[in-house]
Amino acid sequence: MKTANSLPTLEGCNCFAVRAAARHVSQAYDRFLAPTGLRTTQYSILTRLKRKGPLTINALAEDMVMDRTTLGRNILPLQRDGLITIKSAASDRRAKEVRLTKAGENRLQEAFEGWSQAQARFEAAFGEKRAADLRALLRAAAASELVHTSATSTR
Repeated sequence: MKTANSLPTLEGCNCFAVRAAARHVSQAYDRFLAPTGLRTTQYSILTRLKRKGPLTINALAEDMVMDRTTLGRNILPLQRDGLITIKSAASDRRAKEVRLTKAGENRLQEAFEGWSQAQARFEAAFGEKRAADLRALLRAAAASELVHTSATSTR
């Protein structure tokens, strides 16, 4: 068994670094979105539905790189507030389809100003090029096969 001194530091852990940065950035964006009553994840869900149109819960979860439970916690307040509807899909009555409502489109439009301010603040702090490079790197990490590889394959 490793001793406490032989364990890697948190600074050397990729997962910790990504999660800490994600929490920090999300908190900043949440502050800019707060006047609209949306959180960053909810804003992203509404944006995805606006761009792609109605999606099944499974397709939306996959598109957002979320598990269904986490997605469910985020879409319930949106449904409660009338920003989305969830109904059986026409193609498969067993599947639930998520749709953006007119009220959701209006809220998304209201929130866009706060999101734009948060985006500008981030890019001012890190530079447009570094921010673009970071987004590309994070998209590559999200698209990697990391999750689909066996944990025992490295032993």
